[in-house]
Amino acid sequence: MRLSSKRWQHCSAAATYWWKTCPGIGKTTLARSLAYSLDCDFRRIQFTPDLMPSDITGIHYYNQRSGDFEFRPGPVISQIVLADEINRATPRTQSALLEAMGEQQVTVDQETVPLPVPFLVLATQNPIELEGTFPLPEAQIDRFLLRLRLGYPSEDDEEAMLERFETADPLSSLKPVATAEDVVRIQQMVRRVYMDPVLRNYLMQLTRATRVHPDVELGASPRATLGLYRCAQALAGIRGQEYVTPDDIKSLATPALAHRIILKRHGAPPRTQPGVGDRRVAGGAAGADLEESVPGWGSTVRGALRN
Repeated sequence: MRLSSKRWQHCSAAATYWWKTCPGIGKTTLARSLAYSLDCDFRRIQFTPDLMPSDITGIHYYNQRSGDFEFRPGPVISQIVLADEINRATPRTQSALLEAMGEQQVTVDQETVPLPVPFLVLATQNPIELEGTFPLPEAQIDRFLLRLRLGYPSEDDEEAMLERFETADPLSSLKPVATAEDVVRIQQMVRRVYMDPVLRNYLMQLTRATRVHPDVELGASPRATLGLYRCAQALAGIRGQEYVTPDDIKSLATPALAHRIILKRHGAPPRTQPGVGDRRVAGGAAGADLEESVPGWGSTVRGALRN
């Protein structure tokens, strides 16, 4: 699946995304360009070991002029948030994002503050560096809808990048092509993309297969099932389809499920190949060919749409 499809999927499925890739690929540029194009608020949080939870969520401070305590919102109270190098913060600070990622709200000193709509978290992690980093807790990893590996651009794309940056920064000339209200409307439209019960059962069996795999300690959660469901609807909408196809589900199984899977010790791959085992399990679960195992699924979907 092309990067452009994944990028527009951010708009279609309201959630959080985990970019696990090397530095210099353009993650910050992509996040900023997305915010500018959608005319949304954008904040970047540089995660470091000395970052405190209140630096993310905000604080109540005493205003001497008014004589009252007032709330100063943190950077997470924005529409698009880039959590840069999230694994460099301590687990206590990382946990400050749990409520925001799961419930689209933050609680500070017993005051609950709803987050703006749409709300999108883009977290980055350098998979090469291990010194000075902290592992992400499973509860937080499970809240990431997708884990994406951007990879290096092709030779033609890299040459085009040099041409665009030759005389000026292309970001400075970006104009909004949509609004936050448009994004919310698209998200509502995506929820109406049809998925046949046969495909819904197929999707459910994919996630359930990760829970009984002999090499898996912890399989994909029900949250993963719902996340894959929403992503498949979003991808079908991006492709101009009125209904979800098996290819929509299979192309998203690995980025939606692999990071949620914990392997048993005997099933773990060598340390020189991070993520190989969980991707193999997720990819294997998605390998079933529905077109062959369920003849006539296409006519079933089209018939349901007509009704």
